Amino acid sequence: MSSTQNKAVSLTALLSGPDRPGLVAGVATWIFEHGGNILHADQHHDDVANVFFQRVEWLPSAKSDPAAEAAAFEDFAKKKLGMKAVVRPSTERPKVAIFASTAGHCFHDLILRFRAGEMRGELACVIANHEDLAEATKTYGLPFYYLPVTPETKPAVEKQQLKILREHHVGLAVLARYMQILSPTLLSKVGCPIINIHHSFLPAFAGAKPYEQAYTRGVKIIGATAHYVTPKLDEGPIIAQDVSHVSHRHSVKDLHRLGRDLEKIVFAQAVRWHLENRILVHTNKTVVFD
Repeated sequence: MSSTQNKAVSLTALLSGPDRPGLVAGVATWIFEHGGNILHADQHHDDVANVFFQRVEWLPSAKSDPAAEAAAFEDFAKKKLGMKAVVRPSTERPKVAIFASTAGHCFHDLILRFRAGEMRGELACVIANHEDLAEATKTYGLPFYYLPVTPETKPAVEKQQLKILREHHVGLAVLARYMQILSPTLLSKVGCPIINIHHSFLPAFAGAKPYEQAYTRGVKIIGATAHYVTPKLDEGPIIAQDVSHVSHRHSVKDLHRLGRDLEKIVFAQAVRWHLENRILVHTNKTVVFD
């Protein structure tokens, strides 16, 4: 690799483990001794669990092989610091699959953000249980897989979904208002994280017609939550949330409009943070280095 090529590649490490003195100094010293230059560094200490979290991005030496240096740093963190570390190069562009149903707001917004170069990844395909977004998907130049789901066909459909994800080498799946529950079997075999967007602060207003429920209750804020998917429905680690203030003057139609806007922003933020390696998951919560 030439010097010019190497200078374009930075490495980002996400570290977590038991806190003790000297961890920050140890990381900085290792990078310095290997000829690297730290670009960004942030850390957090969980007082309750006594766990230390850090995100550090550095520019390797022009003589370094970034892949070899990433592996060496992970080994150093484990053996010398007693920490788990995952290192990713800035050139990594995970393949992303979108699951969709009929609602198009998050679907269109996310695709346009990818096309505008806002996301550090590459869209691979769209998998849907309805055909409503088929023509739009083709317009965007993406493969569209229509897989309708019924209770009887769900196991077979999920096998097809897994096959599609593997064929496209997907590193992240996102549920753009995909109105189907993913089974524990699929989640155990999918081999990549899945991000979902939920229409409220969890677990408020579950089930059908959430905005109608909110209107009936006379709520003063509505929200949106993006989270990782786990076998426990809507209880995965929360990545991003936001709210919009509402009043008695807002109709159900207004709540739907405001909710769609929130969902688009929160969903895109969560996907962006994930692709930029800014999220550490600990137990059932996240540390987000924004």
